Amino acid sequence: MFPDPSNEIMSAQPPSAEVDLLVVGGGINGVGIARDAAGRGLSVALCEKGDLAEGTSSRSGKYIHGGLRYLEYYEFRLVREALIEREVVLEAAPHLSWPLQLILPHSPTQRPRWLIRLGLFLYDNLGGRKRVPTSKAVDLSREAFGNSLKNKYRKAFSYWDVWIDDARLVILNAVDAARRGAQILTRHECVSLRREDEVWRAELRDHNAGTIRTLRAKAVINAAGPWVEKVISQSAGINSRLNVRLVKGSHIILPKWWEGENGFVLQAPDKRLIFVNPYFENMALVGTTDIPFDGKAEDVAIDDGEVRYLLDILELYFEKTFSPSEVLFDYSGVRPLFDDDANKNASAVTRDYEFEIDGSLAPEGDRPPILSAFGGKLTTYRKLSEHALEKLAPFFRQMQPSWTANAPLPGGDLGGKQFISWLNDFYRAYPQLPKPLLKHLAHCYGGDAHLLLDGVTSVTDLGVHFGGQFYEKEAEWLMEKEWAQTADDILLRRTKHGLFLTKTQRIVFETWIEDRQKANALIS
Repeated sequence: MFPDPSNEIMSAQPPSAEVDLLVVGGGINGVGIARDAAGRGLSVALCEKGDLAEGTSSRSGKYIHGGLRYLEYYEFRLVREALIEREVVLEAAPHLSWPLQLILPHSPTQRPRWLIRLGLFLYDNLGGRKRVPTSKAVDLSREAFGNSLKNKYRKAFSYWDVWIDDARLVILNAVDAARRGAQILTRHECVSLRREDEVWRAELRDHNAGTIRTLRAKAVINAAGPWVEKVISQSAGINSRLNVRLVKGSHIILPKWWEGENGFVLQAPDKRLIFVNPYFENMALVGTTDIPFDGKAEDVAIDDGEVRYLLDILELYFEKTFSPSEVLFDYSGVRPLFDDDANKNASAVTRDYEFEIDGSLAPEGDRPPILSAFGGKLTTYRKLSEHALEKLAPFFRQMQPSWTANAPLPGGDLGGKQFISWLNDFYRAYPQLPKPLLKHLAHCYGGDAHLLLDGVTSVTDLGVHFGGQFYEKEAEWLMEKEWAQTADDILLRRTKHGLFLTKTQRIVFETWIEDRQKANALIS
């Protein structure tokens, strides 16, 4: 059993000086590995130089998907694994994920209809589909899907993938890892890794305190994403035979212009697939680009050419015209793809993952292992975690079997009910609170929303109202339970409140959180 979730997070305690496993990187792969390992009985510490999900893992297209276009590159194993994981995530986090219908208009100048039909048939049948509906052909002249599209697009295909809040998926894995005993050390950068007395000696720079902490670990997993090679070469001083290719992907958010809850998949002239999805009640998320990137991953940003590229594709399909001035928000991320062929273009590079391990057991001599993960995608993070720990099994004879395939994430155990049924019960439990607020809390926290609302009998019990559905009570919860320290930690990653606050409201909240941090520092 693990501690009650209402208790303080485990990492609020001083970090242990010795652990079985140190995980470097607080993106989806790192937290997935930490959660899995902690549940197998290993003592675990995870260090992240910034905030959880601050890099790639909060800047995706918000999908758990099989990767329809990967079939063109014959990556059947990857697609099958991803489709199976789609169903696993739907079961583990029903409050955070749900099937989304996608309409793919047929463009005669692009892929032929027979090829799309074949791809969708494989997509329906490769992964043991359970909760996700099947694909079908659509006559746009008879369906509301076609109302916003240009008249020349009369035929289309309908298929389904799974929507997810990517950053909250990261946070929930970290929360579960902490509940199972893992130390989650945000704002701790791994600056040195050295083998010493058959263990790894890690030096972690605490960016808040400005000090160096020393931690010893029997093994290290390098899940640093875009920084994986830096950890190998600069921190550990090891030469690697594998490489990552950094590819920039950018998204834009526009006001929603079509009726219905479906999204669209558009075939671009360069044969890429562009996704257009409903985002909250009245916005649309459009992306992504695929551009080779050779700068610092921390500095990635969208450029004017990417915005125009995405808007031009929209204008190929929709009756509406689009202007850069309509872009409400944008974001860019760097995807660290496993470099399986330096001659491939960015879109063709595999989304699969690969491992490299440096270490040995007797009789070769006990050299504590460091395992580095290259590549991967949001959808397959859980399987990557399992496979990584399988690689380390010879070094941890006491490690218990894999367990995450049927385990709900925090808030995901809804007592056997479907989310909609559970949500209606949640509404009835708090008749004194507005439904839009309850809906937000339900999607973010699932069953744990009851813990957040403990003692709340009216809106006034929620404290300061910062705007939208955002109240002081939630901000305090995120600082106490989910490692949030800055306004962006809360407004961009743990929630999406930042999309709904005015500039003035944001300033008010930034002042509030700064004051709260100062008060906490005085207390500590």
